[in-house]
Amino acid sequence: MKDLSMHIMDIVQNSVRAKAENITLSIVTDEYWLTIKVQDDGKGMDEVTLQKVRDPFYTSRTTRKVGMGIPLIQQNAELTGGHVEIESTLGVGTTLTAQFGRKHIDRPPMGDIASTAAMMMTGNEGVNLQFEVQCGDEQFAISTNEVKEVLGDVDIRLPKVTSFLKEMIEENLRELKIEFD
Repeated sequence: MKDLSMHIMDIVQNSVRAKAENITLSIVTDEYWLTIKVQDDGKGMDEVTLQKVRDPFYTSRTTRKVGMGIPLIQQNAELTGGHVEIESTLGVGTTLTAQFGRKHIDRPPMGDIASTAAMMMTGNEGVNLQFEVQCGDEQFAISTNEVKEVLGDVDIRLPKVTSFLKEMIEENLRELKIEFD
């Protein structure tokens, strides 16, 4: 995966496959670190599965025999002096936290996080995605449920809604001077 937004999409899709109804995606930056946290209320994992998810040759999916998402994000985090933590409770949910050296030369760029967040919010029916970004004292948050409330009867899956959300997220990040790279 060439950028962090693709890692984020992969981890969020794991949450969706785990039947999560609520997913919180938090991105926090400070002078030294960029931290990505994905927390869900999906089916969670038992201890045996939790130990296996870092193995690239383990996957719970039946469509392929490898699961590269978590091992790749872990490798990228470790290359920057960071780490990945995964906490999970069966029947409760999972939290993955990945910390990256913010200015490290080996850290992949963030990529198009506005498009990624907008697509995840509008493309996963029945899932409330809470998207939160914090850089120092500046912060921005939006959720699928908030957007649905404002839209009323308008279908959130419409391409125009996704485009609007992307632009709104970009504008808020720009106005707050939130920078990832």
